[in-house]
Amino acid sequence: MIETLRHIDRAAFNFINHDIANSVLDTLCPWLREKMTWIPFYVAAAYLVFRKYGAKNTALLIVLGAVTILLSDQTSGIFKHLIHRLRPCNNPEMNVRLMIESCGVGFSFVSAHAANHFALATFMSFLVNRNKLLITLLYFWAVCIALSQVYVGVHYPADIIGGATIGILAGLITGSIAQIFLQKARN
Repeated sequence: MIETLRHIDRAAFNFINHDIANSVLDTLCPWLREKMTWIPFYVAAAYLVFRKYGAKNTALLIVLGAVTILLSDQTSGIFKHLIHRLRPCNNPEMNVRLMIESCGVGFSFVSAHAANHFALATFMSFLVNRNKLLITLLYFWAVCIALSQVYVGVHYPADIIGGATIGILAGLITGSIAQIFLQKARN
């Protein structure tokens, strides 16, 4: 069973890293996974939260957003140190198209990029009052960043699924806390 899952994971990795490779994704995916790329998005999100919830609530929501990232990031780090799975680009059995300068020295399972972006998408979905379009865009954003990790050669698809799961759980916890806080602030 484990060997079958490993085979499926590697086949999916090869499909994303090799089979769909093209010049557009070669340019787009490394850019998508860079932290600096998303600073305008974070500033715009903070501004929209400020306009909707006011200064006092925004300060707490930004702190809760930071706690969300901290929770997902640290949890993903715990799994990396427990599992010790080599990144595909560090695995001599894999033929990897590495699309970034460095593979990194850390372990692969789970992806912190996936965990953090799914955590933030889930947390933010609590703040947009069930706006299905915005929620869809938030998760599309997280999926694009997560799949970029596979495309550039630093994570397997299972790493992304594990990271997304951790991130969603972290976002559900902090999003629920935010919802309780906002409910009390309205009363």
